[in-house]
Amino acid sequence: MHVDIVSIQKTLEARGYIAERAVATGIHLAQRLFRPLLIEGPAGVGKTEIAKVMAQILDTDLIRLQCYEGLDAGSAIYEWNYQKQLLHIRLSEESEKTLEARETEIFGRDFLLERPLLKAISGERTPVLLIDEIDRADEAFEAFLLELLSDWQLSIPELGTLQAEHPPYTVLTSNRTRELSDALRRRCLYLWIDYPDFAKELQIVRARVPQVSEALSAQLVAFLQLLRKLPLEKTPGVAESLDWATTLMMLGADHLDTDTITNTLSVLLKHYEDQTRFKSRWLPALLEGINQLTPGHEELRLDQAWQRVEAALR
Repeated sequence: MHVDIVSIQKTLEARGYIAERAVATGIHLAQRLFRPLLIEGPAGVGKTEIAKVMAQILDTDLIRLQCYEGLDAGSAIYEWNYQKQLLHIRLSEESEKTLEARETEIFGRDFLLERPLLKAISGERTPVLLIDEIDRADEAFEAFLLELLSDWQLSIPELGTLQAEHPPYTVLTSNRTRELSDALRRRCLYLWIDYPDFAKELQIVRARVPQVSEALSAQLVAFLQLLRKLPLEKTPGVAESLDWATTLMMLGADHLDTDTITNTLSVLLKHYEDQTRFKSRWLPALLEGINQLTPGHEELRLDQAWQRVEAALR
């Protein structure tokens, strides 16, 4: 087991996903035990990316079900291809088949449009099923998932019960916009992924955007570490870190200053209120904080920098 987990961790890193041992262990156990893996944490910290990398590691298909308010079992499982059914009925009107026989034909697998959950249990090999942002779906849909995650079977009235020959490796993600049921949690292994600390985020940025200079990458990560401590409507995650690093690289920036940050603020802050407070009050304090950091030793001085930011904001 030790070798497998280390191998997973190295493979994740080789594919650009910097993960702690706990994440690699969770992936390993989800594969070995065939248990769903529930991953919670703030938006933008890489929860969805775990499922994508799992599919790459296993060299299999990734099937994604994006949850939303009002999602029902029918939309997630299957639909009938009504146009194809209607065309078949018209073409068979002159045949000698009975009405019952024709009805049986149009409700066969050839007329079925597979949605993510049905597709995940009906393939010829084991896929990775990503049930993304399960907290956005309502409790009724969550309750429906319980039987699927336990028995890996689905019921279609016209066809009966379909059992998975190759149950999928399953990842569920949640941003915790609502609390999930204990029944769902009991069926899953669990991971919490938080915003990364300075060292990990710096490693992520340098791995994913290697064109950015070491000095600028350290400065922008330090800036984000301080920015996340402010009372924001939407805290920027790792996705924003990578987008910002890419943006700065494309613009040819070699350091952070007032104009550079203001001109690229749309990459970091996605709420009008956050941008307004940032430009009018927070930006000078944050710039002063990171400008006091010693290059190469930013992590050691972040607490002191935050104390200066707090003092400036009083």
